[in-house]
Amino acid sequence: MASNKKAEEIVVLDLRAISTFTDFFVICSATSEPQLKAIANEIETRLRQDHSIRPVAIDGFPASQWIVLDYLQVVVHVFHREKRAFYCLESLWSDAPLLQWEAATAG
Repeated sequence: MASNKKAEEIVVLDLRAISTFTDFFVICSATSEPQLKAIANEIETRLRQDHSIRPVAIDGFPASQWIVLDYLQVVVHVFHREKRAFYCLESLWSDAPLLQWEAATAG
């Protein structure tokens, strides 16, 4: 979904063994504010249409350069590149295993 809008550096962290508030972080980057909004909208729309799943909370906005979609078991972070480097969630949660993922193919 995020890859459909050309999200970059998509990472999935498995937090099940170290977090009580969520199971997974999905982290990706955008190169502009419009792209950041497009990625977040694509994720939200596809999960709602394809799986009837809605986020329990959405925080941030394109101008903040960070949008968070909270689906309880999965929290999606869409960052502008510079904000991602500043907050560096991968380092903050470095105890979490990185999961391999493959972009869904259009069929």
